[in-house]
Amino acid sequence: MKVDESGFEITQQQGSWVIRMWWPTGSITGGPQRMTLEPVDGAEPRDVARGISTTVLRRLDIAAALNLAKKAPEAQRTLEDLSRQVEATGEAAGRLLAAEGVSERYLATLTLAYSAMAESGAPAPIPWLARLIERRPETVKDHLKKARRDGYLGTLAGKAGGEVTDKAKAVLGLDGE
Repeated sequence: MKVDESGFEITQQQGSWVIRMWWPTGSITGGPQRMTLEPVDGAEPRDVARGISTTVLRRLDIAAALNLAKKAPEAQRTLEDLSRQVEATGEAAGRLLAAEGVSERYLATLTLAYSAMAESGAPAPIPWLARLIERRPETVKDHLKKARRDGYLGTLAGKAGGEVTDKAKAVLGLDGE
């Protein structure tokens, strides 16, 4: 495995081909975002000339690569860092709710925490957020609906969670990113 600040790369060899699978830094919850297949150094020219077969692709062990990536110390540190950041954002949303009520800053902060939780693959982001802001899950759902209506939380077709909008970023002073 190769690791740098942008992500993790895991390499497998299948016959005359080397396959590199890359995941970005952050929570590792699904398949790779990029794969490259290249001939192995010294591969038989006739094997390379035939190209990549479906057999080579079927033999890829993405699950094993995913498990290896999740167990890497770098991945564990990244997951722990992400979890701490999300918890801190959720707790900040709770403090804003207590101080300001359902304000713009609260909705934008709640949106940021919810989006990060959903993106990280958290299995139940609403109960987790409810615990962090010390409210019932139904309340969090209502606040997220309001955040969507008011333009702080966009939708991602076919996916749980949502996208932090430019409006939310502007409220939080993140619009320069």
